Amino acid sequence: MGAKILLVKLSSLGDVVHTLPVVQDILAARPGAQIDWVVEQAFAPLLSPLLASGHVQRVIPCELRRWRKAPLAAATRAEWRIFKQQLQAVPYDAVIDLQGLTKSAVVARLARLAPGGKRYALANQTEGSAYEAPTRWVADVAITMAPHIHAMQRGRELCARALGYTLPPVPDFGLKVPPTLMGRAQAAPETIAFVHGTSRADKQWPLENWITLGRQLMAQGYRIALPHGSANELATSQAIAAALNVDDEHHSDERGSAIVWPRLQLDALTQHLSQCAGVIGVDSGLSHIAVALDLPHVQIYNFDTAWRTGPLPDPAGSGLQRQRSVFAQPTPSVQTVWDAWLSCQPLPAQVSEWAPLP
Repeated sequence: MGAKILLVKLSSLGDVVHTLPVVQDILAARPGAQIDWVVEQAFAPLLSPLLASGHVQRVIPCELRRWRKAPLAAATRAEWRIFKQQLQAVPYDAVIDLQGLTKSAVVARLARLAPGGKRYALANQTEGSAYEAPTRWVADVAITMAPHIHAMQRGRELCARALGYTLPPVPDFGLKVPPTLMGRAQAAPETIAFVHGTSRADKQWPLENWITLGRQLMAQGYRIALPHGSANELATSQAIAAALNVDDEHHSDERGSAIVWPRLQLDALTQHLSQCAGVIGVDSGLSHIAVALDLPHVQIYNFDTAWRTGPLPDPAGSGLQRQRSVFAQPTPSVQTVWDAWLSCQPLPAQVSEWAPLP
């Protein structure tokens, strides 16, 4: 019987995505390990592929964000009791708090340890990341990390040092394109997803830039897909699609059309993204999913923080950078994003005929 390990990474979407490689790291070093994961309910569907593959045994959902709004409500108390029962159903050899916040420290403290089991956590704040002291107080072993470190590497190193193994050089997110999608019809127009939505307005890219870029891609025969996760994002998707489809109404075969996807749960949205030829997006959780899927991807930054959350430099040494980040203030130009897009994918034979943007 392998070691029983509990990972505590509750939110947000990008943070959960950056933690995915931890699962594959542990299984490579400790075959037979049984891994459970505590996560906010909203992000639990992202872990469905890991459940289906057996790489994660249990996903334990919580709704701490909602519960804190009405802590004394009868529904909250009932749901909290169920959560505690699920959390304490298994004694763990290692509980690893990857969040570094009071809320994750509470979850780690409530988890049940097996005889000789230990709780592990971060001993310090790293640059650009939130940190609260209770995570260190609750831990049996608090591990000091380099202050300047990528968010994904921080979690991977924390687990490697807690469990005593050497990190594989290339992260494996465990999100694979379903085999049924590998043979999709090549005659269909290839789709580029535009991830324009983000939780912060100052991370957004101007609407007119998306429209200009969409026109350039549609001129090469691509279809543009527009996901959304809120009413405001839906309105932006519809505005982009309307502008692009007015330009493209002469395409009776739908080549180059812009489509607004329905609002999807994360597991379905991940599958939709996996069918795309690439993704162009702002710094957001969906952009990080594109990286996890190993899609050609350009990530747009209005702040110089790509070193902490953006695509890593080519880890395999292949010489092809499939994902790139671009940064400028107040925001990168369309030409900069276009040039990055061309450089992050195997280029088709007709690339020499592609005209640069005006």
